[in-house]
Amino acid sequence: MKWTLVRYRAKPERADENQRLSAAVFDELSAKSPAGLRYAVFRLPDDTFVHIAMSDDGGPALSSFESFRAFTKDIRERCAEPPQPAEPAIVGNYGMLA
Repeated sequence: MKWTLVRYRAKPERADENQRLSAAVFDELSAKSPAGLRYAVFRLPDDTFVHIAMSDDGGPALSSFESFRAFTKDIRERCAEPPQPAEPAIVGNYGMLA
């Protein structure tokens, strides 16, 4: 199992566009229901976005989905602060994560 967390701040004038592109990823994931993949995106009041993805060994990568490739295509142009990926370690979990 692999966890990935990515944080960045969108330019204020591009934050809604970024959110729409993120929503399209969820539409595709809902339609295809891929096993072995979990994904969440959070938007903070300052237009910071936090993406959390978990993939089981052998599960599909987000990059294998067309909507995610469309989302990442111009991500740097939409950002005031560039994406900062990390592989987080879970310290504690009470009913939040499967």
